[in-house]
Amino acid sequence: MTRQNWWKVAVPMVAVASLAAWSLRASAHCEIPCGIYDDPTRVKLLYEHITTIEKSMQEIVALSKDPQDHNQITRWVMNKEAHCDEFQHIVTQYFMTQRLKPLTPEDDQATRTKYVKQLTRLHEMLVYAMKAKQTTDTANTDKLKQLVHDFEHEYFGTSH
Repeated sequence: MTRQNWWKVAVPMVAVASLAAWSLRASAHCEIPCGIYDDPTRVKLLYEHITTIEKSMQEIVALSKDPQDHNQITRWVMNKEAHCDEFQHIVTQYFMTQRLKPLTPEDDQATRTKYVKQLTRLHEMLVYAMKAKQTTDTANTDKLKQLVHDFEHEYFGTSH
């Protein structure tokens, strides 16, 4: 490479690096901890993922009636899987890892009860997201909606 042609290599490399950086998941959250949290947005994203999972299930069922639609069925299955994974990621990496603090010996019984209740609810959410991956039964997304609703009220301390 000559000094005059350096840009022929550098420009494509910068373009690829920029594209790679841009395509990283915007929903990723650091574990530094940065102290920048938006819990209501994460709950809203959970509901959005459930809606998308449910839509995917409905499309899979509808398209399964026509054997010509194998490619579309596959795409909807992959979409359902991806949104179940994203749902589980928010539950584990955001709420369980960063937002719920482990109990300490100094915690009172009310704190312990709240912690166990929230942790149990998050675990149930993970299980029903797994079940949503395994089936097209919208009873699993109905259960997920209820679990997120219950968690939201327990977490934020609001009444139903």
